[in-house]
Amino acid sequence: MKAAIIGLAGATLGAEEAALLRRAPPAGVILFARNVTTPAALSRLIDDLRAILPAAAVVMIDQEGGRVARLRPPFWRAHPAAAALGRLYARDPAAGLRAAFLQGALIGAECAASGLDVVTAPVLDLAIPGADAVIGDRAFAADPEAVAALGAALASGLLAAGVQPVMKHIPGHGRAEADSHLALPVVASSDLAADVAPFAANAALPWAMTAHILYPALDPQRPATLSPSIIRDVIRGAIGFAGVLVSDDLAMRALTGAPGELAVAALDAGCDLVLHCTGVLAETASLLDACPAITPAAGERLAAARALACVRRDPALLAARDALAAEREALLR
Repeated sequence: MKAAIIGLAGATLGAEEAALLRRAPPAGVILFARNVTTPAALSRLIDDLRAILPAAAVVMIDQEGGRVARLRPPFWRAHPAAAALGRLYARDPAAGLRAAFLQGALIGAECAASGLDVVTAPVLDLAIPGADAVIGDRAFAADPEAVAALGAALASGLLAAGVQPVMKHIPGHGRAEADSHLALPVVASSDLAADVAPFAANAALPWAMTAHILYPALDPQRPATLSPSIIRDVIRGAIGFAGVLVSDDLAMRALTGAPGELAVAALDAGCDLVLHCTGVLAETASLLDACPAITPAAGERLAAARALACVRRDPALLAARDALAAEREALLR
């Protein structure tokens, strides 16, 4: 099983894609809006993937709520952006935490019902005034303690639905003044204690996604995704994260280089898995051909993440989605 999670071209699995997945099976697949049409079609796609992928592979989706949502009405519920939960928390902390848990449970239950097992949320970046809008209302708040608490509550809801959460973007994207989809952001501050605090508070979560950001105070040459020192000393060290570390999408313009070269560099830096999302067959094949197999340590972390979601799963949630949604809406009203 290759140390990569890859994107697909469309809403059905093409013959060439299927052949590639058989020849060079990845550790997982990530789905986007282009892969999602109806619940029945999504279930068929995931069934087709499960028939080919190794048993330990994951099927992942970006489903934060707000503008980052791949499952949308009319077939799935609309979920508010994280900032709405943060505003509720500022007025009533207990209500905010409950709404965040319900948000995670509702998103997780919908994803689990479709056969998805990993959701790339919560966002633990801070809402920093003047920063680029790429994070914006995806962040809960500016206060690190509020972000930590709300992120933990949302992740707890996802786990209660049997879905593995991915905190992002470690060690913190909120201060960036550029969109890493378009360019490499540079965070010049040497005081990042507030930025890393929500991640440290949630270090026991099973997954984290790296930030494609240059932090000169931590590594003057390499962004976090490609930096052995940031991954070793900050993410694994100061933050204390011991779970599955996956890169953000290697196809983002913050990074330059061929897909395979970037994959090897990120894995050599200490990522367990790399993410490549374009779904362009030639790019995916190039990346998978260059990508090594997952390490034994990464395999153990993947198994631990799966086990945690199984242990925390509450079957009653799947039967109570309408009631949970009504409770969340009442809290946010």
